[in-house]
Amino acid sequence: MTRAALLPLTTFLIAIAFFTGSRANAHDWPCWGGQPSRNMLATTEESPLPAGFKPPNEHSGNLNQAGQNIRWSVPLGSQTFGNPVVANGRVLVGTNNGPADEADHKDLGVLLCLDAATGKTLWRHEEPKLRVGNVSDWEECGICSSPAVAGDRVYVVANTCQVICLDLNSKDRATVLWRYDMRDELGVFPLNMTSSSPLVVDGRVYVSTSNSVDWTLKHTPNPAAPALIALDAKTGRLLGAEASGISGRTFHSNWCSPSFGRAADRDLLLFGGGDGWVYAFDPIPVKTDGKMILRELWRYDANPPSRKVLDGKPLKYGSANGPGEVIATPVCVDGRVYASTGQSPESGDGAGALHCINPDGTGDLTETGRVWLNELVRRSLSTPAVVGKLLFTADIAGHIRCVDIATGNELWTHDAESNVWASPLVADGRLYIGAESGAYFIFDAAGQKKLIAQIEFDDPIYSSTIVADRTLYVATSKRLYAIADKAR
Repeated sequence: MTRAALLPLTTFLIAIAFFTGSRANAHDWPCWGGQPSRNMLATTEESPLPAGFKPPNEHSGNLNQAGQNIRWSVPLGSQTFGNPVVANGRVLVGTNNGPADEADHKDLGVLLCLDAATGKTLWRHEEPKLRVGNVSDWEECGICSSPAVAGDRVYVVANTCQVICLDLNSKDRATVLWRYDMRDELGVFPLNMTSSSPLVVDGRVYVSTSNSVDWTLKHTPNPAAPALIALDAKTGRLLGAEASGISGRTFHSNWCSPSFGRAADRDLLLFGGGDGWVYAFDPIPVKTDGKMILRELWRYDANPPSRKVLDGKPLKYGSANGPGEVIATPVCVDGRVYASTGQSPESGDGAGALHCINPDGTGDLTETGRVWLNELVRRSLSTPAVVGKLLFTADIAGHIRCVDIATGNELWTHDAESNVWASPLVADGRLYIGAESGAYFIFDAAGQKKLIAQIEFDDPIYSSTIVADRTLYVATSKRLYAIADKAR
């Protein structure tokens, strides 16, 4: 085929990658969850991932030593909560501006773009802190959201409550292509932090707004503001917003990142509300009463009766056995939706619920759509990984769980003896997950528990492990590690 004949095909393939948000490279991990479904599952093809590794000792004075199966490691800020993504030979990760005890330290939100082969910084993007301080932009937290890459564009929700589109091919400092300020445009009020990982599908960018209650935890400054919006991926123009009244019922904040699924021959835009309900919307905005909205298809109450009433008395939000919101991303796999309840980690441990939902109906599916309910789980921030007949998840209290997806029964549980914020990754037949203590666990991804390795990092792990091009990426609060089997 001639070069001239190849040009139209190349243009077509680039357009497909941009407008669908699918992986331009099958070995990439371009967004939270790796794909629009957000299912934390990856294939590694012919080359194995390491069954074990050893990070260099950060206190040895030689941070660049290789360690065991460590391709490279680089310093991040002093606190890192965002998950890395990998696309087109680049690694992107949100963090802060480094140690606060430095004399010239300036508190900022930071997005780093690194060379996937070497870890070298290609460019850096900085966002100032909101002037309201900890009320809406907690000190030293940086950018907490995973970015998303589609084509040559990077989309990220910053600490400033802005959706920002950047040029992936920037040099040194990122080139901003557009911004959408959710506080100015929608009247959104984020409490403590803005956090949402963008979902890019069919030329639209979907994000949760982090609209919240105020510092009293009792009042919502703008209950009419949407919790979920869709923007034009090219221009940043608002295309539509949910109109289901989620903000008016929100317990704390709307921090869930949306996902995409398909069931009963229809596309589903899935979202976990700050009111404790799981929602499915039509992803294509429609005009209703003069406004462009994301039309609700169904909703499901993720707080079972046991989380609302105890011994005939109503349970309040924040109590140990009371209701929670949905922070972990709902996942749709093989015609079923899996979702769990949780709360801000500051609220501590408490009772949760894990659900399997049949998404085929419309309206309120709380009773008709329930396939099973597991009330043994605690509050959870972890997006589940579903593979075959198994579901893997974790809760804030530190229990790593394997569940039978047919029944919801637990097949095994492992106590990490530490809080777990991260979501599990299943790749190469193994389960990878880290804990706040710095402990890192590798299990067989099987129905019988087999702990392959427990590895100790020097700093807390709040982020989820990802895999791209047969390399694991593990971010601690202060450092990012690229890990691969050296036998390859």
